[in-house]
Order: sequence, then C-alpha cells, then structure tokens
Amino acid sequence: MTGESVRWGILATGGIAAAFTADLVDLPDAEVVAVASRSQESAKAFAERFGIPRAYGDWASLAADEDVDVVYVATPHAAHRAAAGLCLEAGRHVLCEKAFTLNAREAGELVALARTHDRFLMEAMWMYCNPLVRRLKALVDDGAIGEVRTLQADFGLAGPFPPSHRLRDPAHGGGALLDLGVYPVSFAQLLLGEPSDVVARAVLSDEGVDLQTGALLSWESGALASVHCSINGGTPVSASVTGSAGRIDIPHGFFFPDHFVLHRDGRDPERFAADPGAGPRNSLKHEAGEVMRALRAGETESPLVPLEGTLAVMRTLDAIRDRIGVRYPGEGAGPDLRPA
Repeated sequence: MTGESVRWGILATGGIAAAFTADLVDLPDAEVVAVASRSQESAKAFAERFGIPRAYGDWASLAADEDVDVVYVATPHAAHRAAAGLCLEAGRHVLCEKAFTLNAREAGELVALARTHDRFLMEAMWMYCNPLVRRLKALVDDGAIGEVRTLQADFGLAGPFPPSHRLRDPAHGGGALLDLGVYPVSFAQLLLGEPSDVVARAVLSDEGVDLQTGALLSWESGALASVHCSINGGTPVSASVTGSAGRIDIPHGFFFPDHFVLHRDGRDPERFAADPGAGPRNSLKHEAGEVMRALRAGETESPLVPLEGTLAVMRTLDAIRDRIGVRYPGEGAGPDLRPA
C-alpha cells in the first residue's frame, strides 16, 4: 500500500459489487482503481458508472495489477475459490463475499493460500462488522442474559425464482442455504461457536437445490439454535436469543439491525438503536473500514471476522447439505460430515 489511501479492485459487476463500490467511493481513505469482469463491456460500463480508471475483461489482469492493494471478490460463490485464489497467488489481499466458498474444502484451500503468501483474507460477513451486532455480542458475552439456552434466526425471500435464475442453478451453488442460510448460521456461531451436532430437513427443487431448509444446531453446553432459510417464502428475517436470565429480540433485519430489545428478568425492556442516520447498508462501510484498518496494521486477518470462524461456518453448512442431500457439480458423493 502507498500513502493514506487503500487502493481497491472490484472483481465482478453485479448488484452486491455495485452496492459495495458505492459505499467505497464515499470513503475518503479508499480509492477504487480497477474493476474486472469476464465481459469487457460489463467492466467498462461499471467503471464509467463509478469513475473507476481501469476496466479489465478478465480476472487475471486485475489480479496482476500492482496498483491494487486489495480485491473485493463479488462473483457468485461457486466462483469464489477460483477468483480469490487467483488474486492471492498474484499477491493481492482479498475480501471475499459470502458464502465464502461452496464448501469447507475450498475454504481451507483459500486460507492456506493466504497464509502461504502472507496475504490478508476476510469473508465479507458484514453483519460481524455492524456496530449494533457487535454491541449485542458484547452484551451476551458479558452475561447480560445469562447462559444462552436457545437462538432463533431466519432469512427467507418470497420469490418465486424461475429455474433459470442463479438461485436455482446447481452450477452456481444455488439454493437458499448458501445465499441466505449463511446469515442465520453465522449469527448463531457468532454467539455460540461451532455446534457439536446438526439436524436438518429441506424441500428441494427439481434441479436439486434447496428451496427452503430448516436446521437444529446443538452445543455441548445444552444450547440449541433453530435456523431457517427460504427462496419460496418471505420470512420476518428476525432473530432472538434467550438465556437463563433474559432475552434479546431483533424484530427485523437481524444482520443489519436498526435496533434490538434487551429483556432482563426483573427489569424494564431496554432498546438499543443504531446511530441516527445509519442506513441499512452502512455495514458495508464498516466492513470496508475494518479491512483497511487491518491492512494498515499489517494484519493478515480480522479479529472481527476470523478465518477459523469462517471455516467453522463452512463446516456447518457442509453438514447441513449432507443431511438434506444437496451436492454441487464436481463435489461427488462426499464424506459423512456428521460430527464425531
């Protein structure tokens, strides 16, 4: 890196790439210097939209660009292993969208690459960087609701999505779980760590991806988490955590909350609100800010989104897919992923 600005490259030109780039260009210490797509036309249009000086019609050119400090990988998750791996091997730092990869094996390969090349790598789990979510975690860790007993979280979209949509396409890692279920699973593991056992059921599409999935996660402490995701029914997108001495409710949008309510036994409810004026996507700015803080500090991973936590989430997603019978092209039958 040079000077005060962190120089970003954007790999992919879809909706989440546009949302992230729109936030980046508003940050005074971030500079977006290049964008890449598999289509030169798409890259050029994206560059013109955001005033980005260089547009590449292939990923390798972006990865080789010495003026890029860190690459934001925003492809569909089936391409994360290839795109992020290319950038790491070329010496770029990487922020990679979630789900981090298709499976835990691919995730482990990316982590190994980052460590071999001494590069920064982080999953773009923006929820973990949200100040209100961090406040909630601190309250739970400090015992505000006692020992956690149960957790509930859901994320469902009404759809319907046609068979041609990427969410229905096995080749793109389609289905509710990796696109939406990663949020409730990550929320549960933020507060409780990796579960010791997983039970799951799903409704599958004709293409073999999950239209909706429900999972019960359990921990040796006795805690249970019920998580649900769907691409055929809109859900409240809410979460609740109950402990031995109280409860925390997030009524809507638990991964980008505008408020949550703490209920403690024997006390009036306490409402914790986001900063005035904070928009629903502000977590993307917090996420970008955390990457830049870590890079300036010479860190190769973020304490807010640690790589071991990302690997643990991927193992849980693998275990859920094992239970519901979802496999993607090239994965084969796979091992028995049930915890020992």
